[in-house]
Amino acid sequence: MISPALLLPMEVRVLVSAIADVARLAGVSKSTASRALSGHGYVSKETRLRVQKAAADIGYVVSSNASSLVTGQTRNVGVVIPFLNRWFFAEVLEGIESALIAAGYDLTLYRLSEDADQRRRIFDYFLVRKRVDAVIAVSIALNRHEVDLLQSLGKPIVGIGGHVDGISTLSIDDVQAARFLTEHLISLGHRRIMHLGGDQEEQMDFLVHGQRLAGFRQALAEVGFSHENDFHAVPYSIPGAYSGALTALSDPRTRPTAIMAGCDEVAIGAMLAARQLGIQVPAQLSVVGIDGHNLGDMFELTTLEQHPLVQGRRAVELIMERLAAAPETLADEHITMPVTLRVRRSSTAPASARPAPTELADTEPTFTKATHTEVGAPDISRTPTAL
Repeated sequence: MISPALLLPMEVRVLVSAIADVARLAGVSKSTASRALSGHGYVSKETRLRVQKAAADIGYVVSSNASSLVTGQTRNVGVVIPFLNRWFFAEVLEGIESALIAAGYDLTLYRLSEDADQRRRIFDYFLVRKRVDAVIAVSIALNRHEVDLLQSLGKPIVGIGGHVDGISTLSIDDVQAARFLTEHLISLGHRRIMHLGGDQEEQMDFLVHGQRLAGFRQALAEVGFSHENDFHAVPYSIPGAYSGALTALSDPRTRPTAIMAGCDEVAIGAMLAARQLGIQVPAQLSVVGIDGHNLGDMFELTTLEQHPLVQGRRAVELIMERLAAAPETLADEHITMPVTLRVRRSSTAPASARPAPTELADTEPTFTKATHTEVGAPDISRTPTAL
C-alpha cells in the first residue's frame, strides 16, 4: 500500500521532512516550527528565535513554492502601474517594495499601457491565474469587471490615486490641493495667476488634470480674480513644460505674475523657460508645484508635497490588514492622504505688492525662508495665512 505522504509533491515532502528536523532541534512541535518560520499564527518571541536558530544551524530555508502548496498563499503581491519612468510612480513603487520586503512578501510588477488587449490579458490571465495573494493598482481606475474578477478569487485589492467602487483606496484631494496652492499665491498678493497643467483632452485616470484645473479656478473665482488666458496645457515633464512655458510666457502683455504648476516637473520646466526669457524667479514670476520632487531643493521650489513613498507604504498596510482578516470583517474605505506645504524661494509677493525702492533704502531683497506647513486631509481647503 502506498503511503499518503508519497502522494504529495516532492517539494512538499522535502519541506515537511526539513520542518521535522528543525522542530526536533528546537524542541518544539512541527506546527510550532512552521508558524515560527512562516510568520503565520502566534509564537512567543523566545520560541521564534530558538526555531530560527535551529533552522540556521542546519541551513534550512523555506521553499516559497513548497510553502505555497501547503498554505495556499504565495506571499507575493501584484502591482499594476501605468508608468515606470516618472518620478511620482517610481517613488510610490519604492514605498510599496520596501514595505512588502519588510512584511516578508515578494512583488510582481505589471506595467499597464493604453493597449486594451494587454490590459485584458493582465487582468484575465496573469493576475487571475498566476500566483499572487493580492493586488495594488497605482493610478489605475479599475472597472467593475476587474474588481469583481479579483474579488471572486479572494484576492484583496487596494488602489492608489482615486476612488474605485468596491475596494479600499487612498489619494490626496487633487481639487483641494490645487486650490490650497493657488490660495498661497493669492495670499502673497498675486492677482494674475496661470495654471500650467495637463491637457484636458488627454486625461489620466481619475481625471487628475481636470481636478487640479478645477481647484485652481475655484480659488480664483472665490476672490474675483478669474481672467482669460488662465490656463496653458503642457506635457507632465520638464522638457515638455519648458517648451510650453516658453510660449505661455513669451508675450509680456498676457504674462502672469505667478504660475501654479500641475506638478513639480512642470514647475521646474517653467522656471527654466523663465530663465531663458530673462524673467527673474521669483522677483518677476513666482512658481509653485505639486509633488515634493527631489529636485525641488536644487531649484528652491515651493511645493505641496504629497509623499508618494508614504502612499505606497500605506497601501501595503491596507493589503496586509485584509490578508490577515476575513473579507467580510473590513469595510472598504477611501483615505485622503495629508500633504505638506514647503515654502521655498520660488514664491514671493509680486512687484506691485512690494514696498517702493525708496522704502527699501540700501538693504538687500529678502525672501521667505523655507518652511513647512503640515496640511491634514480635513483642513486642506483653509486659506494659508501663516506662511
